[in-house]
Amino acid sequence: MKLKVNNIHKFYGEGLSRVEVLKGIDCEINEGEICVLLGPSGSGKSTLLNIIGGIESADEGCVDIGDSCTDKMTEKELTSYRRNNLGFVFQFYNLVPNLTVKENIEVCAYLAKDPLDINELLKTLGLYEHRDKLPSQLSGGQQQRCAIGRALVKNPSVLLCDEPTGALDYNTSKEILALIQRVNRKYHNTIIIVTHNDAIKGMANRVLRLHDGKILKNIVNDTQTEASDLEW
Repeated sequence: MKLKVNNIHKFYGEGLSRVEVLKGIDCEINEGEICVLLGPSGSGKSTLLNIIGGIESADEGCVDIGDSCTDKMTEKELTSYRRNNLGFVFQFYNLVPNLTVKENIEVCAYLAKDPLDINELLKTLGLYEHRDKLPSQLSGGQQQRCAIGRALVKNPSVLLCDEPTGALDYNTSKEILALIQRVNRKYHNTIIIVTHNDAIKGMANRVLRLHDGKILKNIVNDTQTEASDLEW
């Protein structure tokens, strides 16, 4: 499902303290692409991701995904949009502590119209042998794999990842990025990754470099680096 961002503006604050954080963002992300939103803190990356995800609303402009346009949606329609089209992965895992790995993923499967097979997904994630463990019995990387599984089980058109390796060490970060790459190749989801880590751009099909609320560069990579070969 192709995603198109049309002239997005976003303001925070009122009066003299009113600040424009997104200044007319225009871009298109093709179906099945891995797109990296790259830039320093305060550049507008997470705000843009939240607007694409229907978590925040734009003050001007809209997001088109398939035949839907977010600025015309009611709150109920936005909820359906998030439920049916999007999966979210954050820096912090937000797993339910008293549910097992499999149960954490099943919770989101119940919300989906056409969920993925949970056992197959657990094997793809490398979690099948850990399916009956609680989050407290997992490493940080395993918890993030579970969080990715929870987002992915709905079979979303678009997977939104906000600093998915921000809380992980170097080697675990590369494992998670390699998993995201495998997920993209297997399930063909469009994946958007917010990061300030310049090295991650090599694994992307498209790189949107943001600075001060604007897209400075929209780069299409002819070839993608294997995540396992990334170095920083």
